[in-house]
Amino acid sequence: MSTYADNYLADLGPDDADITSHDTYTSGVPHATFKRLREEDPVHWTEEADGSGFWSILRHDDAVAVSRDVATFTSSKGIRLEEMDEEETKARLTMMELDPPDHTRYRRMVSKGFTRRRVLSYEEGIRDLASEVLDQALAEPEFDFVQAIAEQLPMRMLGRMLGTSDEDGHKLVAWGDALLGNSDPDFTDFPVDLTDTEQFRMVPFRSPASIQIFQYAQQQAEQRRRCPADDVISQLLEPANDGEPLTDHEFNNFFTLIVAAGNDTTRYTMTHAMWSLMNHPHLWDAWKADPGLTDTAVEEVLRTSSVTMHFRRTATADVEIRGKQIKAGDKVVIWFNSANHDAAKFDNPFRYDLARQSNDHMTFGRSGPHLCLGAWLARMEVRVLFQELMKRVERVEPNGPVEYLRSNFIAGIKHLPVRVTLNG
Repeated sequence: MSTYADNYLADLGPDDADITSHDTYTSGVPHATFKRLREEDPVHWTEEADGSGFWSILRHDDAVAVSRDVATFTSSKGIRLEEMDEEETKARLTMMELDPPDHTRYRRMVSKGFTRRRVLSYEEGIRDLASEVLDQALAEPEFDFVQAIAEQLPMRMLGRMLGTSDEDGHKLVAWGDALLGNSDPDFTDFPVDLTDTEQFRMVPFRSPASIQIFQYAQQQAEQRRRCPADDVISQLLEPANDGEPLTDHEFNNFFTLIVAAGNDTTRYTMTHAMWSLMNHPHLWDAWKADPGLTDTAVEEVLRTSSVTMHFRRTATADVEIRGKQIKAGDKVVIWFNSANHDAAKFDNPFRYDLARQSNDHMTFGRSGPHLCLGAWLARMEVRVLFQELMKRVERVEPNGPVEYLRSNFIAGIKHLPVRVTLNG
């Protein structure tokens, strides 16, 4: 086997897992189940205990086709498995639940801060932040990689882009955890399937953290109206091309989306990379010895982590995929984690190959209206973090059991105890 490659999963998990259950993922992603479904029934009708059921799209080529066809598969009915009525959908609307041209209007308000060229201009600042984070964490030989490192860099960078303080960053992280981790009792007192969240059904993620974020967002908006700055909040307050600014409600929901997406997904991507590398030390050694691997290694990190496991669409018309008759109004769920491990697209998909050349993964969605706005920033943060980490660290070893997020939406390791040996 290549010095640059190894099977990163010794155990693919059960092949009969309930992919809708949040509890399933507390032991990691059940890759064996997704593999079996890809091979046996790649457009699979998936029953829900408390929902209407949905079509699972599991193969890479089908996932690409559904992602691109925004006319047939709309985001306007929601992007998660959760059932929402028209009132809830309208109240919780963000850019993610819009199709063009409305989606385009929202996206243009902040997209200039996330272009590849603009992100390249952030590199020095990101490297400085990474150095600060690492120097503080590496003062001790044992720590939780998530809390000490992976959480810190995206949090501080998000604060720079929003124009908020590092002190407020801790609040933003806690609120973001409560949103994307809204099914995990470690992150919220109101996990969606374990407690009654009816009182929060009109706010994003059915989470009371949204209410706190709304209040904070309005405070920040008032400050920018008095004194505009070169930050994302000020950009959101500017009128769109049609001359209309966001309403307070639209601004609150957009700000909430940024808080939810701006930290957790990158944190979990970094953590997945560290978990994989420390369990395969020769891959750490190979990357460390050959910095030229960095670009392909980062893409492999993104493919194998697939932190956002799925997005839901809703069929707007009757359509057939692989002989399955999908009716207008049916939920259609694109499983990115499955598409990213499709053997028909990726040679040896469970091999962690630092030098993989053909890596057309779907971690950020696809080119088109719903491509992840923060894709280039996430790549930059992962790249810089591991470049700086390898300058300082000789070896990283496991130092206790990992803990996985309780979520069928976000694949994350929430605790990763490690022991480090610094470069001699």
